[in-house]
Amino acid sequence: MMSVETCTLFLDNESFEFNVEGNFFWGEDTLLFQPEDNVISKVSWSKDGFGVVDAFHGNEFDALKASILKNILKAFDAHGIEYPENFQLKNYHKVVTTNEQHLQVIDITRNLTNEDFDFDIEMLAERFGKILGYELTSFVEELGKSHIQIRVNRPSSLDINPPHRDGYLSYWEDVVNVWIPIEGCTPQTSLPVLPGSHLLPENEVLRTESKGATINGNTYYVPCILKTKSGDLKMMRPNPKEGEAILFSPFLIHGAAVNRSDSTRVSIELRFPKVK
Repeated sequence: MMSVETCTLFLDNESFEFNVEGNFFWGEDTLLFQPEDNVISKVSWSKDGFGVVDAFHGNEFDALKASILKNILKAFDAHGIEYPENFQLKNYHKVVTTNEQHLQVIDITRNLTNEDFDFDIEMLAERFGKILGYELTSFVEELGKSHIQIRVNRPSSLDINPPHRDGYLSYWEDVVNVWIPIEGCTPQTSLPVLPGSHLLPENEVLRTESKGATINGNTYYVPCILKTKSGDLKMMRPNPKEGEAILFSPFLIHGAAVNRSDSTRVSIELRFPKVK
């Protein structure tokens, strides 16, 4: 039965809550994460479910950031959103001042492919594959394409995903998640994760179905995880530096990246499957 529940979680010991509409249920006594031969099984941080790694060499980061800016400006142009000639990503919230405008922008930026970037995304798949000890690719077979998402999170907003596991979606079951900070990423804005949560069986997780959670009028592809058998989610922010990335299991609980700063936070999400 559909209901509106309050999701209460803790980010670095500070409480945060928001309302979620959905049908919540406890899962079965099964572990979806495969302990053997999974994409993070060869690294020292496999039990944590995530690790922070170096991602770029030379001017690569600046090149990717420039391409991200180009994509956001394209989205502005597509919807007639006016912006200054010297527009900076950190000031996005000063240009996009309504939720309607923001939804128009992210409807474009959340579903991009390699071809939308003046940057070699496949190079990152190769680089992270060497760190993990598996050959990776940017091509997602079930989708028939690569998939790249630019995350834009305005200050003091609900521009967030609910806490979730990407692995509930079939095309993300056997990938490594990659989260890269681009602009405005700080201890008050970075992506929260729940360490070790990829090892929780489904009967310890209260969640919705896929496409079954609505926050602030926005329905999400991923399910919302409301809490675990241990209670409210106690999450932390790894906070990678510029030029670093978080690699993590698709079964790690993450999300709810509330922005507690006065600048827009921009990041990019990649998902690289193992080559079969």
